[in-house]
Amino acid sequence: MPVAQLVDSPAVRRLIASAAVLSLYASVSAQMTQPPPLPVVPPVKAKHAMVVSIQHDATDAGLEILQKGGNAVDAAVAVGFALAVVYPQAGNIGGGGFMLIRLNGEKGKAVETHFLDYRERAPQAATADMYLDKQGNVVPGLSTSGYKAIGVPGTVAGLVYAQSHYGKLSLAEDLAPAIRLAANGYELSEEEARALGSKNLTKFPESARVFQRGGDLYKEGQIFAQPDLAKTLTRIAVDPKDFYTGQIAQGIVKTVQKGGGLITMADLADYKVKDRAPLVGHYKGYEIITSPPPSSGGIVLLESLNILSGYDLPKLGADRSEAQTHLIVEAFRRAYMDRADYLGDPDYTDLPLKQMGDPAYAAAWRKGIDPVKPSPSDTLKRPEGFLPPPPVGFTRKEPMETTQYSVVDKQGNAVSTTYTLNGTFGCGATAEGLGFLLNNEMDDFASKPGTMNMFHLIQGPANAIAPGHRPLSSMTPTIVTKDGKLSLVLGSPGGSTIITTVANDLLSIVDNGLNVQQAADAPRFHHQYLPDEIQVEKRFDLKVVEELRAAGYKVSRSNEADEKSPGVWGDSELIMVDPKTGQLLAGHDQRKSFGKAAGY
Repeated sequence: MPVAQLVDSPAVRRLIASAAVLSLYASVSAQMTQPPPLPVVPPVKAKHAMVVSIQHDATDAGLEILQKGGNAVDAAVAVGFALAVVYPQAGNIGGGGFMLIRLNGEKGKAVETHFLDYRERAPQAATADMYLDKQGNVVPGLSTSGYKAIGVPGTVAGLVYAQSHYGKLSLAEDLAPAIRLAANGYELSEEEARALGSKNLTKFPESARVFQRGGDLYKEGQIFAQPDLAKTLTRIAVDPKDFYTGQIAQGIVKTVQKGGGLITMADLADYKVKDRAPLVGHYKGYEIITSPPPSSGGIVLLESLNILSGYDLPKLGADRSEAQTHLIVEAFRRAYMDRADYLGDPDYTDLPLKQMGDPAYAAAWRKGIDPVKPSPSDTLKRPEGFLPPPPVGFTRKEPMETTQYSVVDKQGNAVSTTYTLNGTFGCGATAEGLGFLLNNEMDDFASKPGTMNMFHLIQGPANAIAPGHRPLSSMTPTIVTKDGKLSLVLGSPGGSTIITTVANDLLSIVDNGLNVQQAADAPRFHHQYLPDEIQVEKRFDLKVVEELRAAGYKVSRSNEADEKSPGVWGDSELIMVDPKTGQLLAGHDQRKSFGKAAGY
């Protein structure tokens, strides 16, 4: 190899950059503190069935249903309703979400996959400019706090649809654990008690009454019972239509309209669950079954994986090494650019999913990736000849609470569910006398195309507010198979970081050989095109942070200025099938101390 070519080779360029970093590292690292790594624990193992969620009582609710003869869908319904009781930050009946189901074809039936979209909808009175002032500027907080931020909730319809179409037990049986937890209460951990002190709840009298005892805040070890919610859940168990056309619906509308919100009885009565076909892609011998729009997560995940399929990541370095992180970030950057321009509600917008998922398009993107240097987002040019011109009429400007659970049953049926109130405790308001919080999902629309939402995501015209539309989401429940057999169930909360968390979990397991617990606990990194920076958790290796900065990246460490903050995001609740033994292996994300995996 000629000397000039040798000097300009990726390996030598990276070596030169690393040498500069090493001389810098000692002084810089002394100015930053890095939390200790999470404890090393093995995956939870089970022979027949497994449930993993962010809250231990909810996990137990799902396991109870499985042991009673319910299938994975029954267990997922039980966990969903239970989380509405024991994890009010995001577990809900006043929000919405997605459920990805893979039925394993028992008793000679064909394998089925279903993506249940029970995302919130915009009320019929919603308008494109409802969050703008007279000058056309976004009014801060109007789409995130209070009654005007509420979309028509879909969770109850979604869970009931899942149970009635794909479950084995009755709705009342699946709801029984949640009703018991609400009526009898559950013991609060220190972290859970502290969360109930949220100022987002304090400013709404009904929320302060239900969750904060009017100012007598709950403490660790105390029992938190919710009699109003127990009555509401009992009504749903008897007649789920009550939530959309009966007394519960009347209570929702009264609360929302009293506070100046838009939801009507007609909005609730008109709500419908969408049973959509999942997106399917391939990555290094695995089949990736994932989320279609109105989730942006699935197609952004598949586009990122398509770009990365042209690299041998382990040859470049270990998991979370600078070399691997660089290429993964460049894939994220390009896929999120397409997200910003093209994605919205598929019922009202023609979306170029086939083109975005085309391996040839990924290969064209890959040609523009420098092996060692970042591609600044403002210099990116989309490969020509694949996608139509992006919608016009907006200018990009430079410038998270959801929950995930996974279930596998003894027949090999699998469910990955991600659902949400959007922000932590949603809009902060509780439906009066009904005991449940309401969402602030309207913020996931583009309040003004070209401006950022609460997760700093740029929103395009395809995601503008319109009556009956469903807002674009990052939720990415995903199921992975190999040779027709179940391999992996995954997903995460985290707003705009959801997609990258799912991608990193998958890459850590498939490419780098981490087990599910190691993948769940690995420090996270994220890039979303704009703002043009890599975000990393505080536990991310400081040496790698400095190597990335030396390569030319701006790197932001999560909550670095706050020494008390752990600087984390997301929540990976993973289940993997051991390909040799068929044993189920689960990883519960240790960032949340009160969750667990359990099986039998």
